[in-house]
Amino acid sequence: MLGILGGMGPLATADFYRRLVERTPATRDQEHLPVVIWADPGVPDRTAALVERAPSPLPALVEGARRLRRAGATVVAVPCNTAHAFIAPVAKAAGVEVLDMVGAAMREAVRLAVGGGGVGVLATNGTRAARLYERAAPAAVEVVQVRADVQRDCVDAAIGLVKGGGDLGVAAELIADATRELRRQGAEVAVAACTEIPLVSGAAMRVLPVLDSTDALVDAALVRMGRLPA
Repeated sequence: MLGILGGMGPLATADFYRRLVERTPATRDQEHLPVVIWADPGVPDRTAALVERAPSPLPALVEGARRLRRAGATVVAVPCNTAHAFIAPVAKAAGVEVLDMVGAAMREAVRLAVGGGGVGVLATNGTRAARLYERAAPAAVEVVQVRADVQRDCVDAAIGLVKGGGDLGVAAELIADATRELRRQGAEVAVAACTEIPLVSGAAMRVLPVLDSTDALVDAALVRMGRLPA
């Protein structure tokens, strides 16, 4: 059984499960994966914990993973990039396998960046501070991040609009602007490295190829559960 440790945010969790269903090779209900979802929007903010020394989300993440294990989950997917800064201790404390969303997304981005350009990353400040994508990248691959002002005015603002139920059209244009900055800095492909960003990345795809970290996690889950070839 696949466990989904979600709520970070709620819309991103629903989007992950929808994509899991859509991408599963199945012709009837009975051919889909058994899934249990624990979605706790009360998990402390991951970026605030990493950047501002705010309360850690680790206890809530461990509790969620333990609930999933008790419900029968044998593998857990966490559709939140920033939460992956805490995933190793979560897996150890909960005694359950947790899939590596960041590693899966980076491997696919490297495969797409065939022209020798960098891999651009559109992420939260927490993911940036933890250097999750830099750590996952092969030594020969340059990871490109937007400038601090673009992060604040475009990426952070767009994520806030999605989480807050704001204007998604405005959010999409902000992500497109950030993607243009990545292209100017030499990125050949961009990773939507926050699970809110794929929801508003349509305009950005006209600027650069955009690798969707949510899709990367979905495919990793389907491979691990034996529904797609490795």
